[in-house]
Amino acid sequence: MEQTRGRFTGPPLTPRTAVIWSVLRAELDRRGDEELTVLDVGGGTGGFAVPLAQAGHRVTVVDASPDALAALTRRAADAGAGDRVHAVQGDGDALAGLVEPASVDLVLCHAVLEVVDDPAPVVASLAAALRPGGAASVLVAGRAAAVLGRAMNGHLTAAATLAADPCGSTGPRDTLRRRYDADTAAALLRAAGLAVEEIHGVRVLADLLPAAVADGQPAALLELERALAAQPPYRDLAAQLHLFARRPATPPDRPVRPRA
Repeated sequence: MEQTRGRFTGPPLTPRTAVIWSVLRAELDRRGDEELTVLDVGGGTGGFAVPLAQAGHRVTVVDASPDALAALTRRAADAGAGDRVHAVQGDGDALAGLVEPASVDLVLCHAVLEVVDDPAPVVASLAAALRPGGAASVLVAGRAAAVLGRAMNGHLTAAATLAADPCGSTGPRDTLRRRYDADTAAALLRAAGLAVEEIHGVRVLADLLPAAVADGQPAALLELERALAAQPPYRDLAAQLHLFARRPATPPDRPVRPRA
């Protein structure tokens, strides 16, 4: 992997990560030789954090699991990036108390907003952590894919419940508290003051194909995933939705009050 800032290529692309890394690579290329301060919320064992640290950026990973953070620390050390990765135990709901406002250039929040108590304050904390002009990479579970997946596996009652539920959940036993479509996810970010620049589907086909097809034609699947990622309606049927948003460099204009 290329480790020179400004020419980041990232790890080998797979159908499950190619779209996300492509968007992140474009942002890093745009920032040139800058050493970025990165916050990875729910970053676990460092699948994104360690490659970013290897590329010369400083990454703080916030995760609730001490075991995951221990694995992250070992992984970063083995990759020669231990001095650029900082592990913090905590969860998304407590993010406001863990990160200084306007201190981060890039935030990653992947597979977090589905499980927190209330996503709105978490997104507000993400936005507050960003410096003006900073960017957020947000990955959420797709609602349509969950409905289709349950229906295709014969669980029609669960599919109907999930489709009708305002949060996109099948109930208390569901592993996720909520799921999103592109509009609801984008509205959540915009409500926190972020400008949504891109929305892509992740795993549009990867979870639908038989293993023999996916494993037998990995290059073709990768290219097809990338080709369909930004195209509705394929994008909206993806297992996950990736949103890339930015904190405006300048605050929005306030309306001018007429003089009395």
